[in-house]
Amino acid sequence: MHLKLLALVAAVSTVAAQAPSFCDKYTTALFTDNTAANQYKLLVAVVNTAVIGNYSETKTGAVVPGILAPGQVGGVSVDLLPYFNGVLASTNQGGASGVSVNFLDDGGASPLKAGRPSNGKTSRQYLLLTHLYEFFGTLLGCSKQGGADFPEYSAHSSMYNVHKFMVLSPSEVTYFIEQVAASALSFGVTPEDIAPIGQVLMNLFGFRCSPPRTAIPSQGDQPQSICSAPDCPIASNSTCVGVQNITQPAVAIPGVVPIIPSKNTTYSNGTHPNGTYTGRPRYCNPARCHCGCKGAICP
Repeated sequence: MHLKLLALVAAVSTVAAQAPSFCDKYTTALFTDNTAANQYKLLVAVVNTAVIGNYSETKTGAVVPGILAPGQVGGVSVDLLPYFNGVLASTNQGGASGVSVNFLDDGGASPLKAGRPSNGKTSRQYLLLTHLYEFFGTLLGCSKQGGADFPEYSAHSSMYNVHKFMVLSPSEVTYFIEQVAASALSFGVTPEDIAPIGQVLMNLFGFRCSPPRTAIPSQGDQPQSICSAPDCPIASNSTCVGVQNITQPAVAIPGVVPIIPSKNTTYSNGTHPNGTYTGRPRYCNPARCHCGCKGAICP
C-alpha cells in the first residue's frame, strides 16, 4: 500500500471535521447504534488489529500483518517490536535518555484477540492500549466519547516527547501508519475515507522539526512529530535550529549485543522468528511466536 491512498485527497487539517465523522459513520455501519459503547468497540477492533494483525475473519478478506510484525517499506526492512517489548532503551520517562520498558506485560496478543486491551487494568499494556483507543477516538471524531463508556484522551499531550528517544525513521513511521490504514480497510472502510486519516497522521507525525500542532483539541498545539531520524523529511519553513540531537536507542536486553550500537545494524545472535532478517536478534513477537516468550527473546 505504502500510502498511495493519500493521493486520493488533498491535505486536511483534521478528520474530525468531516460530517458525519469517520467514527460516527463506521460505528453505525458496523454496529447499527451509534453509542459511546459501540464507538469504543470500533476503536478497539481497529487498534487491536493494527497492533497484532488479523485475529478474526475480516469483512474484505484483507491481510493485516500488524505493527508488531516485521515488514518492509519501499524495500527497507522495518521491525517495530523492539520498541514495545523492552529490547531497546527507547521509552521517555523524564530522564536524559531512553529506558527499557516492556509494554506487552499483561497478556501480549491474547487479550487483544479477545477484544480487550490487556488481562488486567494496572499494567503498562493496559495504559498503552486504552490511550491508543482514546487518542484515535478523538482524532476520528467519535461524537459520543467523553463518558464512562468511552473516556476522553487525557494522557501525554506531545507525541514528540513520548517518542523522541526512539529516533524513528521515515520507514518506521510509514509502516505504523500503513498498519492503521490496513486495519481500517479490513473492516470495510473505503479507500476514500481512509486516505484523509493517513494524511492527518503523516502531517502530525511524519516531518522532522514540525511546528507544534493540535492533535487533541483540549490540549492545544504541542510538538507532535515522531519522525526524528536524520533521514526524516524536514517540515517546510523549518531549519531544525535548537532541536535536540538524540542518539539511537541502546539495546537493553542481555545477550542481544549489536555489532554496531545502532538499532538499524546487524546483530550476532540469531534471526527473527519468521525466518527473515538474518543476523538480527531473535525478538519474540507475542502475536506470532508459537514457541512461547521468555521476556523479549524467543527461547
